[in-house]
Amino acid sequence: MSLNYQSADGQDQTGQSWYYSAEVKEHFFKPKNFTTKPPEDYNGLGMVGSPACGDMLKVWIKVDEKSGKIKDFKWQTFGCASAIASTSALSGLATANGGLTLEEARKISYKDILNCLGGLPERKVHCSVLGDKALRSAINDYYRRTNQLDKVAEEGRRFIDKVVRVTDRDIEQAVLDGVKTMEELQSKTKIGTGDRTCLTEAEELLKFYLEKYAKV
Repeated sequence: MSLNYQSADGQDQTGQSWYYSAEVKEHFFKPKNFTTKPPEDYNGLGMVGSPACGDMLKVWIKVDEKSGKIKDFKWQTFGCASAIASTSALSGLATANGGLTLEEARKISYKDILNCLGGLPERKVHCSVLGDKALRSAINDYYRRTNQLDKVAEEGRRFIDKVVRVTDRDIEQAVLDGVKTMEELQSKTKIGTGDRTCLTEAEELLKFYLEKYAKV
């Protein structure tokens, strides 16, 4: 096993820079719009990632139905300093100047987040990708809640149990069909019979979808 280290000149053994910009440090030490518990007043919820394999991110948005603008953006993350800073920066972008419209917010890319942060170490760029995906997921959720299904732009399916080929969508549909516990989920989908290492992620997704549809 090889260990990464940072030298005095801010590089690891591969020669890659690990310096964080002042903007990254500011967002990490003083994150914007972070919440310790789910907000009561929201109408869009998104999640990406999994604590079982690393970074996980949840975002809640409050959309003004008259203007179609994002008036509030709260988030939680299970991740590193780069993930925290990236999501904090994203929340500021989405709510700046009275809030972006949903179509404007949907166009935010990881490059916009990187520019806001003054860049990230190359190995941490993936952290900025989580944020825009989670925001798009929350926007889709808002459109579903308000019955604007023609505006939903689906992200690709992700296999949770690759052996029996159970996807995140299968878990979501199971919740919509009335599943409330892991035992019920396993009985309905057979998840975990092919790969038991996926059960932690499956349980997190089950909790997420139960929360997501509690107010629908």
